[in-house]
Amino acid sequence: MAKAHAITLIPGDGIGPEVSAAVVRIVEAAGAATGATFEWHRFAAGAEAFEKYKEYIPQALYRSIEENKVALKGPVTTPVGGGFSSINVALRQRFELFANFRPVKNLPGLKTRYPGIDLIIVRENTEDLYAGLEHEIIPGVVQSLKIITEKASTRIANFAFDYARKNGRKKIHAIHKANIMKLSDGLFLRCCRGVAATYPDVTYAEHIVDNTCMQLVMNPYQYDILLTENLYGDIISDLCSAFVGGLGLVPGANLGTECAIFEAVHGSAPDIAGKDLANPTALLQSAVLMLHHIGEKTTAERIQVGLEKVYTEGKVLTKDVGGSSGTSAFCEAVLTAMESA
Repeated sequence: MAKAHAITLIPGDGIGPEVSAAVVRIVEAAGAATGATFEWHRFAAGAEAFEKYKEYIPQALYRSIEENKVALKGPVTTPVGGGFSSINVALRQRFELFANFRPVKNLPGLKTRYPGIDLIIVRENTEDLYAGLEHEIIPGVVQSLKIITEKASTRIANFAFDYARKNGRKKIHAIHKANIMKLSDGLFLRCCRGVAATYPDVTYAEHIVDNTCMQLVMNPYQYDILLTENLYGDIISDLCSAFVGGLGLVPGANLGTECAIFEAVHGSAPDIAGKDLANPTALLQSAVLMLHHIGEKTTAERIQVGLEKVYTEGKVLTKDVGGSSGTSAFCEAVLTAMESA
């Protein structure tokens, strides 16, 4: 009997527990058909964890990720303008998850303004303004420090170009604001250029970030892989998700040399929590990325085929993509589609 894959599961809050439960059911069913088994180690994070353990990220959760090397994470609410720091950022920094990988691709059968989108955002994940180095100089004056290093910039560029070569991608655009931030973004560009010179088979170009946003809206098809610093990548990846139907559909992966955390990129949507309305597609597609990462290609492909069949038929979809079904019904539809695939 095959050994179970031990996976740290962070259901999250808001709609997190609902979409996580649906995804676990689907992954378990796909695994049962392919001979893959899973052992889920569940942990709370954020406000829920603080209520129980007086820690926003319990030490047991850190240890679980260290041991299992892989985690699947639902959305966790981050307070705006105060409160505790982002759980996402804390986990990425703790485990040196330097590459944020977000593929943006249309699902079949779902009509959007931009059909045939196939983009990848590769975002540096550990520094920039997200280093969280802020302080009040005097009352009414706050300074936030942008950190860009040669090490991190070269590392993320190597990741992007290596991925492009291994997966048949032909073009990378480095996204920057070096016309204004000549030292920080200038260093990022120099690192990207240095790596690009060692990959002559991949076309390399550079676009200023504000122009990139305009170009994406006008003609997203000109891009293949967008290589970005942390803040720009966060903004651009949300913009690009709109091309394919929104954040409820787009997966995300945070990758390091030792550990990886796969997560939906959308928020916790507390206004619809507990109402059986949430779309689990983003977290499900993140789980598909996770399965590829741990070598369960057949299981991943089984889920993807079932998911795409549900979207192609268009009969059981959630409200955010024009349907009238809920989380549970959508989950059942994917399970049925996998059985008949």
